[in-house]
Amino acid sequence: MNSKPLDLVEFLILLIDALQSAGVEYMIGGAIAGWAWGEPRATQDLDLVVKIPIEGIVPLSDELKKRDMLVPPEIILDALIDDRADLPINAIHMYSGLKADLYPVRAEDELRQAAFQRRREVDFEQPIGKVYVHSPEDLIIYKLIYFSTSEQPKHIRDITAILRAQKNLLDLVYIEKWVNRFGLASLWNELTVNAGWE
Repeated sequence: MNSKPLDLVEFLILLIDALQSAGVEYMIGGAIAGWAWGEPRATQDLDLVVKIPIEGIVPLSDELKKRDMLVPPEIILDALIDDRADLPINAIHMYSGLKADLYPVRAEDELRQAAFQRRREVDFEQPIGKVYVHSPEDLIIYKLIYFSTSEQPKHIRDITAILRAQKNLLDLVYIEKWVNRFGLASLWNELTVNAGWE
């Protein structure tokens, strides 16, 4: 048991260690993935996509518990079988209050399936090291979706930073396929213009 407060980086390392020990594949999203493709932004929460096999439910619960995150197996199972909404599994560190949202990969979710296949390994150097993160294209797509529902400006800031840092490196055909499917083409076009692409 690690009964002391952690900072966000220590929490991320602890969480990834739990996932790997339980044999659960993952990729990091949100602001942390943005560090790889855009620019650093302060955050207090972690967002990860996880591929949890049925036989991995109990081991994952056990590994999280060893690291002061209490997530009963039935909570994990409920999240895997309840496809009514894209609700995450919440893993909260008891001594820090830091929270990770774990979004399961579901068979019927084509975008998340595609994004997981396209995850990238990035070396953040020490102390984090090599970890799997959303590709820049998928991070942009998800942030467009989140902004369309929440209108939180942080998503626009993150997308703009990625566009400026990754110009001429992005798979625009892939992005446009998904933004058209979600009806976000006008927002996407506006952001590329604002980022100085035209």
